[in-house]
Amino acid sequence: MEIAASNHQVSQPVTSQASSTSLSSDYETFLKMLTVQMNNQDPLDPVDSADYAVQLATFASVEQQVMTNDLLTAVQAQLTTMGITQLAGWVGMDAQAMAPGQFDGEPVEVATYPDSLADQVELVVHDENGTEVYRQAIEVGQQNIQWGGIANDGTVLPEGLYSFSTESYADGLSLGEQPADVYSRIIEARAANGGIVLVLEGGAIVNSSEIAALRNPA
Repeated sequence: MEIAASNHQVSQPVTSQASSTSLSSDYETFLKMLTVQMNNQDPLDPVDSADYAVQLATFASVEQQVMTNDLLTAVQAQLTTMGITQLAGWVGMDAQAMAPGQFDGEPVEVATYPDSLADQVELVVHDENGTEVYRQAIEVGQQNIQWGGIANDGTVLPEGLYSFSTESYADGLSLGEQPADVYSRIIEARAANGGIVLVLEGGAIVNSSEIAALRNPA
């Protein structure tokens, strides 16, 4: 992770320098072409000076836009690198996020958010293929639940990623399904698509802004 950030910092000035060199070369070529145009114009019908001014202004505008784009790219790269550095301290911590959780033989802590109008709530667990593997009635209201990787028939499920949700009911009628949060270990902070994402234990990936809570590992 640190090596990737370092390489990114080194490569950026090269790109900016190349752009500046290209702009300088293009500007010199433009001036040469403009000079040739002036030398070879019809003396009886010379080009209006306003036309030259428009050409110069147009080129200057394009040049300024390219330089602005290079500057914004450099700033974005710097901010991304700073973000990775700041989030590096999160690696190794347990994060609460609405993402699949890794069951590795130890209980998975699930934070539930059932509908506030519910008088009956069920915790539902799906495996990586989307197959329901567990369903159990739980207490009404927000709470943290320890799921021990047990299926409804009492067998221990294989290690892997599992997603969690609650189904809420009121007077026997369904109020819908609500996703649940899971506490997972952060194993990597990574730059992606102009932002910072966190890789959780088991391979789930979430944006850093989606982390609801952090804590030291138990």
